[in-house]
Amino acid sequence: MVVETSSASVSDGMEEYNHLKLRLLVLTLASGLVIGLVVLGVYGWNIALSYFVGALVGAVYLRMLAKGVDRLGNKSKSLGYARFGLFVILIVIAAKSSQLQVLPAFLGFMTYKIAVIATLAQDLTSKPHSR
Repeated sequence: MVVETSSASVSDGMEEYNHLKLRLLVLTLASGLVIGLVVLGVYGWNIALSYFVGALVGAVYLRMLAKGVDRLGNKSKSLGYARFGLFVILIVIAAKSSQLQVLPAFLGFMTYKIAVIATLAQDLTSKPHSR
C-alpha cells in the first residue's frame, strides 16, 4: 500500500500544527494572567507572585515541549531532562525563597494543562467523528 501526500496537504498540516502551538501558548499565558489576577485579589501579592512565576515557567515548559515535539522526526535521542530540570528548579527556588511559596508556584506551573484540556475539549466537540 503506497500512501501519497501532496505538498499542499503537508503544508496545511504544518500550518495547522503551528497554529495549535501558538493557540496553546496564548491560552496558557491568558489563563495564567486571569487566574493570577484572581489570586491577587483573593490571597494577596505574595501568593499571586508565586502563581505568576509558576505560570510563566509553565509557559516556558510548554514552549520547550513543543520544540521537543518538533525534533521528533529528526531521531532526537533527548529525553527532555531540561524540561524536567526547569520544573525542579522552580520548586527548589520557591522552597528556598522567602518571597515565593511552593504550592502556588506549582499550581501556576500546571496552568498550561488548562490550555491543553480546553483545546482538547474544543476539538472533540467541534469536529465530527468518523468511524
